[in-house]
Amino acid sequence: MGNTTDRDASKRALHARRAASFGAHAMDYAEHRPDYPLAAIRWALEPVPTVPAPLVLDLGAGTGKLTEGLRAIGASVIAVEPDDGMRVELMRRMPGVRALEGSAEEIPLADGSVDAIVAGQAFHWFDQKRAFPEFARVLRKGGTFAALWNTDDLRVDWVAELGRVARSDASAPPPELGDAQLPQHSLFEIFERAEFPHTQRRTAESLAATIGTHSHTLVVSPQQRAEVLRRVTEYLHSRPETAEGEFDLPLVTLVLRSNLRDH
Repeated sequence: MGNTTDRDASKRALHARRAASFGAHAMDYAEHRPDYPLAAIRWALEPVPTVPAPLVLDLGAGTGKLTEGLRAIGASVIAVEPDDGMRVELMRRMPGVRALEGSAEEIPLADGSVDAIVAGQAFHWFDQKRAFPEFARVLRKGGTFAALWNTDDLRVDWVAELGRVARSDASAPPPELGDAQLPQHSLFEIFERAEFPHTQRRTAESLAATIGTHSHTLVVSPQQRAEVLRRVTEYLHSRPETAEGEFDLPLVTLVLRSNLRDH
């Protein structure tokens, strides 16, 4: 029993460390993480009326990767981000966006104030028991919550092997998109899911830099981080698809969405 408790505590501690690891690397995150396909963003917000322009909360907004796409489709955006380093980088890149300190568990907005909430690459960091009631509180009647993730397309052989090469001591098991369990909460309708093809233009060095912004490489020792990124670069230079110049990294953008129930 004690060993199980210790393991659970260790997992929670690692999860917290990974969640808090991005701020010191905010500029690299902004430079090297992929954007989101506009088709995925439009699907996420499909239930939301478009006139007038919807007011969307980008929750866990990071450096604004999803914020950019939301603005591109005409949404008005409020960004909420708990990490000072990430939020400052967002404001530097997009000075016109209202960016607030806050979290999914304590959203600094009034009741019924937004049409939709989106979370890009962030929902898995939330404490869902505390977050869902907050979503319901700040959403307007019938409002939409959507979570988006850019994931490597593991159906492509060289990408799947890259995932194995890039593992560190802090890596979680790779996600299986088809098996992902949909979240559930009594305040929200049954979740829907959709997947969208996406790519990111990379070189061997810039893809290694992207992997260097992943939490599992940020929380290990500098020696292990350097070893992982060296291994990644060597692997990419050994593959015909990625050895020379620029190439497209195949991605799949997963979107989950649900509407607030009428109560």
